[in-house]
Amino acid sequence: MGERLDKLLADTGRWSRRESKELIRQGRVTANGQRCKGPEEKYERECLDLRVDGAPVFAEKYTYLMLHKPGGLLSATQDRNQRTVLDLLPAELRRRELFPVGRLDKDTEGLLLLTNHGELAHQLLSPKWHVDKVYLAQVAGQLNQADVEAFEGGMTLGDGLVCLPAGLEPLADPSWGRVTLREGKFHQIKRMLAARGKPVVYLKRLSMGPLELDPELKPGEFRPLTEAEKGALLGCGGGQIPPLK
Repeated sequence: MGERLDKLLADTGRWSRRESKELIRQGRVTANGQRCKGPEEKYERECLDLRVDGAPVFAEKYTYLMLHKPGGLLSATQDRNQRTVLDLLPAELRRRELFPVGRLDKDTEGLLLLTNHGELAHQLLSPKWHVDKVYLAQVAGQLNQADVEAFEGGMTLGDGLVCLPAGLEPLADPSWGRVTLREGKFHQIKRMLAARGKPVVYLKRLSMGPLELDPELKPGEFRPLTEAEKGALLGCGGGQIPPLK
């Protein structure tokens, strides 16, 4: 059946429904190389070459952005008193109802996936799908083999929090290490390392499943996922995640 052309344009977040209709009436919109005649025309989103003034417009149902989260911002969609990661986006992207997949603490940096694909987000965060999240941590103290074994065995913290087995790899400088989790409970890495007497002084997420932080992205910068990255994420849920469009 397809969807109305004015709705496809409005769904990009760049124009309102009324503005979209006006663009079409002015003859500024083409679909698959043909000038569009009316806002009521219907098209399928998949493989649609949609352009305004000759510039491509991406009408996909879902949006996927890789953000290099800086410290000092909340991993939330909005907050009355503090800036959030969505404040880094232009207005047209904020109107697409994006949200962060998994929260990073305010002072934690690194990879953050922003999307409006709820089912994908759920499966990336669910421990049953075994989607590893890898972090770089610096602690006050030195990591050792006893810490590695404690992480591998699963930890029950003093407040009763039960943590699944996790990976810990001390680096050449033993105050630094790589932490691998398959869950993401509140302040989990900080609480686990604090329980070992080695509080975290710096934390950065490097990857989520097959998605790795682009080294070219500076803190505060973002970019759309590539087709290869989207395809890799699709396989994270054991083939259960619906197609990315």
